[in-house]
Formats: sequence, structure tokens, C-alpha cells
Amino acid sequence: MGGDNAPGEIIAGVLEVKEALDDDDEVVLIGDEPIIQSQLQKQGASADTFRIFHAPEIISMDESPVEAIRHKPKSSIAIMARAASHRQVDAVLSAGNTGACVAACQLRMRNLEGVLRPGIAVVFPTYYGPVTICDVGANIACKPINLYQYAVMSSIYAEEMLGVPNPRIGLMNIGEEDAKGNELVKKTRQFLKSDPKLNFVGNLEGRDIFEGKCDVVICEGFLGNVVLKLTEGLVDMIFAALAQEVKNRNKLMALWFKSVAKEIFKKYDYHEYGGALLLGVNGVSVICHGSSKARTIKNAILACKKFATKRINEKIVERLNQSTVESNGQ
Repeated sequence: MGGDNAPGEIIAGVLEVKEALDDDDEVVLIGDEPIIQSQLQKQGASADTFRIFHAPEIISMDESPVEAIRHKPKSSIAIMARAASHRQVDAVLSAGNTGACVAACQLRMRNLEGVLRPGIAVVFPTYYGPVTICDVGANIACKPINLYQYAVMSSIYAEEMLGVPNPRIGLMNIGEEDAKGNELVKKTRQFLKSDPKLNFVGNLEGRDIFEGKCDVVICEGFLGNVVLKLTEGLVDMIFAALAQEVKNRNKLMALWFKSVAKEIFKKYDYHEYGGALLLGVNGVSVICHGSSKARTIKNAILACKKFATKRINEKIVERLNQSTVESNGQ
């Protein structure tokens, strides 16, 4: 029920992904059952095609996450997290309220052994390859140990999910020099440098994300969310400005540019990655963009399955158990 295009695009994505799943895979729909059944029939599917968990309450985007989870136990997000905690499902995904998803998953699914705070890992498609950024909104009051654990988890994610060997890890800062940054960044840098199993390449500036200098970027959630939203808005603005300028100069060239723009969008479109994984919770949780289309949902479901079958959480726990960085580090 969450997202700008729900439930139509959500259900369309679920119907599209069926062909790519194995016969023993099952997609469970959580939301207002009469609306879901009506939408299934509208899109040419039988009302009993999927198992449905009825959730009559809906958490809106402007509600306080923790309060919403407490006062709306029959919301789709709350029921989703409980289903995961009771092992009724192996993975969950939502395009709804991000804060509520994080709160519900932490409350019901709990954290992986050794993980202090989960982080949202999003993939930026760049000219030089995919770049994973963590955190982009789960935790805005970080300690150095949280950022260090994001680096460990994101490195494993990039290697296992994106096929990046020995991912290069950068720490977001206001400059490349060691002396730059606040105490959080300086202490985190020490943690990252002290772990020989991490391929830490040093501090990064914002522009370095798109210049091929790293495969993983680490930052606290407030900064990460600003970077994410700023990038999305900037890309849209640049393409709109270019399209208008070409159209003003030559209408035939505008038709050619439209074709080129579509190809570029196809290569660097975040919809291809489905959603952002909530790293560190005891299960698989993917948070999709509010503007998710059917293709986004389809790819998010496939990402859920890949993450679960690769047993990435087990590798994260094993790696953190081997760490020499103290979990009580400040």
C-alpha cells in the first residue's frame, strides 16, 4: 500500500516477477485485502493468485515512524515486520514510510549478532560502475563504531550482490586530508585504517562518488539522505535543461536527443537495482523508493531472493566476529 503509485504499480511488479521466480517461490501481499483483490482482477489476475495478509491500517509518509508503529499494529508495515520475525516470510519489502520500515524491522526482526545499528545501503549507478552508499537515512546520530560496521556490511554487500572484488571503501568528508572533518569522521577513519581486511582508500569529497575513486561510500544517515535526494534532483534538472536547450535549437536534434536520453536513463536508472537494503537486521528488508514503478518492485523482489540465497547476513556476522575493533568504541 506504500508509495506514490500504490497499489497498482506494486501489484503490476509482482505479476511481472512471477516468470523470473522458481516454482517454489511465493510472493505474499500485505495490505487492504479488498483493494488488493480488486486491483489483481483489474490487471487480469485471479483474486486468489497470491496469499494476502489483511492490513486495514495505513501509515502515511508524514507520520512519526515510532508512534505510527505503536499505534497502528494492523498497518501493512507492522504486519510485514511481524511476519518476518515469525519466519512466515524470508524477506520483506516496502515503498512506504522509510522511518516506519526501519523502526518496525528493528523492533520485530531485531539486529544481527554484533550489529549495533542497521544502515540503509543504496546503489548509485555511475559511469565507472555501481557505488554503494551507506547510510542514507536509518541512523542520523551515529558513533564511529556504527560507521565502521556500515563499512564492513557494505563491503560484503558490494562484493556478493554487485560482483565487485575487494571493494574500495571511502569515508565521506569535507576534504581528503586526514586533518579534515569532525570528531566522528576522524575516529571512524582510525577504525577503518586499523582493519586490514577492509580496502579503505581514505576520505572522499562528494564529487568523488561519480569519479570512480571508490566502490563503497560511508557516511551517517543525515548526510547520506541529503546526498541521495540532491543527486536525484540534480540529474532530473540537468536532463530537463538539456532537453529544452536542444529543442529550442533544433527540433530534429531534439528527437535524436530523446532517444539518447532514454538509453542513458536505462544504464543509470536506480529502478534497475530495485531498492535499498536495510543492512544489519536479522532478516532481509528492502526499502523501495516512494516513486517505485512495476520494474522497481520486480527488481526489488529479485534482489531480496538473491540476498537471502547468498546468505549474506551469515557472512556479515562471521566477519564482525573476526573484527579487532571494539564494539564499544566511541
